[in-house]
Amino acid sequence: MSSATISATKARNGNGSRKNGKNKGKGDFHYSPKTPWGHPIVYFFALILVAVCVLPVLYIIIGGFRSNSQITQSPSGFPNPWEIDNYISVLKAPTFWVEMMNSLIVAVFVMVGTVALGLMVSFVIARYRFKLSGAMYSLFSAGLMFPITVAITPLYLLLRNLGLVNSLPGLILPEIAFALPQTIIILVPFLKAIPDELEEAAALDGCSRLGFFWRMVIPLAMPGVATTGILAFVNSWNNYMLPLFLLNSESKFTLPLGVQMFSSQYAVDTARVLAFTSMSMIPALLFFSVFQKQIVGGLTGAIKG
Repeated sequence: MSSATISATKARNGNGSRKNGKNKGKGDFHYSPKTPWGHPIVYFFALILVAVCVLPVLYIIIGGFRSNSQITQSPSGFPNPWEIDNYISVLKAPTFWVEMMNSLIVAVFVMVGTVALGLMVSFVIARYRFKLSGAMYSLFSAGLMFPITVAITPLYLLLRNLGLVNSLPGLILPEIAFALPQTIIILVPFLKAIPDELEEAAALDGCSRLGFFWRMVIPLAMPGVATTGILAFVNSWNNYMLPLFLLNSESKFTLPLGVQMFSSQYAVDTARVLAFTSMSMIPALLFFSVFQKQIVGGLTGAIKG
């Protein structure tokens, strides 16, 4: 190899070294190609799915701002002018606030009870070593395939014998039971993903299993706890089947039953029924929208676990 070739090679290597050193001096900046947007057909079907989910909700909310004559003349039109009397009349009705409070009480207690019991059961299945742990997990998984309509008659007879029919506790306890399978399936992967070395280190520091549960397990599993709590709240808020069979007194009605009763009483006043329906579902929609990131993160962690 000639001296000129060797000099040119050294010059190229030297320039490359200076270039690499220059790039490293800027904080290890890496160039990456632009992320592709994906195929347009995927976005087309995604927009269709969003429209199917969102448009009925918007129709109900906007329909509450219309009058009955506007709905009759143009069922799919916008309010012209916008009417707020329908929403004002719903907010002034005392039955609406009674049903709102009943739904809130049931949903909060179901959320707390489901998370507390589900977290304890999931901790035992995920962290304790015994022969029936897999069978227990399979049993709770099978609970997802058990429809509530099959159990409604024996459940009603059981609650009647216990004196819990037509009461909020008689509604809260079954809802917690039906929410536990989903909660356990989500939480068990979270708790299994906690390293055993962390539990061993806590034991060496004199921490008991119960102390490890309170101080380490609950904070580390908080994404799953938030996910299961939100799902339990929303499902309880929208539950219609159990209240329909278990509640007889109007003073104990939840909002889904209140919507059904209001629709039968004011069947002619369509705009007012739409206003009542939108007011009953707005709290759950807001609650779900605010915490949707926690739901996605919790479900992603459960899949990875």
